[in-house]
Amino acid sequence: QRPFPWEREARAVGARRAATLGSDPRSPRALSGPGMFADRTAPGADVQSLWRSARSARCEAKTCQTAKISTAEAAAQSHTAQDAAVQTEQSKDAVQDFQQEVQVDYTGLLSFLQRVEDTVIKELNKNWKSHAFDGFEVNWTDQDETVLCLHTLSYPEAQDQNLQVTSVSWNVTGSVIACSYGRLDDGNWSTEKSYICTWNLDRRGLNPQQPDMVVDVPSSVMCLAFHPSQPSLIAGGLFSGELVVWDTSRTEDPVIWRTGMTDDTHTDPVYQVNWLPDTKHRNHSRLLSVATDGKILVWREERDGRLALAEGFAIMAQQIPRSTRLKKIAWGEAAVGVTSLSFSHFEPGVFVVGVEGGYSLRCLAAAQTPALLRPGGSVPLRAPAELAFSPHAGLVYSVSCSPFHRQSCFLLPPSPRNLFLSCGTDGQIHLHSMLQTQPLFALQLSKKYLFCIRWSPVRPLVFAAASGEGVHLFDLARSVQKPTVSLQQSRSDCPVYCLEFNTKHTRLLAAGDAAGTVKVWQLSSDFTEQGPREMNHLEQLASEIMD
Repeated sequence: QRPFPWEREARAVGARRAATLGSDPRSPRALSGPGMFADRTAPGADVQSLWRSARSARCEAKTCQTAKISTAEAAAQSHTAQDAAVQTEQSKDAVQDFQQEVQVDYTGLLSFLQRVEDTVIKELNKNWKSHAFDGFEVNWTDQDETVLCLHTLSYPEAQDQNLQVTSVSWNVTGSVIACSYGRLDDGNWSTEKSYICTWNLDRRGLNPQQPDMVVDVPSSVMCLAFHPSQPSLIAGGLFSGELVVWDTSRTEDPVIWRTGMTDDTHTDPVYQVNWLPDTKHRNHSRLLSVATDGKILVWREERDGRLALAEGFAIMAQQIPRSTRLKKIAWGEAAVGVTSLSFSHFEPGVFVVGVEGGYSLRCLAAAQTPALLRPGGSVPLRAPAELAFSPHAGLVYSVSCSPFHRQSCFLLPPSPRNLFLSCGTDGQIHLHSMLQTQPLFALQLSKKYLFCIRWSPVRPLVFAAASGEGVHLFDLARSVQKPTVSLQQSRSDCPVYCLEFNTKHTRLLAAGDAAGTVKVWQLSSDFTEQGPREMNHLEQLASEIMD
């Protein structure tokens, strides 16, 4: 039977498929049955990595992040060295050429000087007579308009005893500040232990709460003063009436002189000490002390460590001059307590004292009138008072004579050299001329006490006052009615008992308070730089107020 055409076509397709499967070793038919296996090597198949090429394009090969590090030793940057103090060498020819170029026409120069001689002499004479720049000093430092607190010094052991700073003093170098601790309010003053502390502000690593030196004192120290030429000597006045001199260079036993308790010693607290030059012995000094027993005593040094009384004065109520302008008061026949003293800077024999009765008194060191005081001391005392000024309404705590004057022999009053300041418990500041009883002006500064007043050592119109509210700085060129700057000494508004300008570093002002701290203030340039004709301004101001 002949197959149908479609059958023949199907058989042909099957035969071709069978032939193909038989030749492929991976086909099921080739893997089954014996005689069906055959060896065959197939070519390798490579696939190119797109990931690696992309990473290489982004420079992210992980073999090394940086280029190879190259090193080189270079102990010297050059192999040769040469000193070159002069950058160029000048030839002899150049020097000769330069000298040849400089030719002076002496005839023309002489003719010029003769023509301008009269004009130049006229201008020089005019400048010589001008006072436009009197008192003016050139200062190239930057201007500072603020007052800053540089240091806050204290001695914790004294503060633990609630002791107060009663006095401060700068030594002759201006770098060391000393303070005395005591008590000005209620307390057992005569037996309570106190201290004298010093700080060197130029010392590296200054510790404000650790003084460089501490001297234990068996009685309250009311005042102290550094020696004017020997930076290690300090004199102090005690509540017991005794005077002591310490040498801060001696650590074991710093006491070198003392008065002891004798018939000459003060019987009341000593409120001020001053060093005086010894006219007989140039290498020696004398000590002056004032106390509320009414005595002003001058002491000399003895070889055995004693201070011996050399001379003295007493302020007796019945010997105080009474001015017709002053109100009549009943003076008792008793000593008047002295609280402060200030010497005239230009008349060494004249000084002003403040007394408990509210008066300021002009006194003469050459006075010979015997004081009406009961005898008992080794030296007779004299009565120095010659003029009583218009009083304060309370005790006078401090007086300060002006350190300024003009170089002239004949000045009409009131001249600046005749001026002094006073303050007291009435809260007033009086500016006085030594030549008249009434004050030039009286300023009610505070309702609280004023304890200390000091004239600036560098500016005739500037002074500072310590009050129960803080420190007040005055510049009379700006105002005579109110302080220019008021400084808060502490947050608790405790009284400021003492202050002193630094005469060497004139921008420094030290102030001690009832909290037992000493603050060192740095003044602005406005308070330390004297303006032109400032002396004339002070004299004119005093004259205007007087008129």
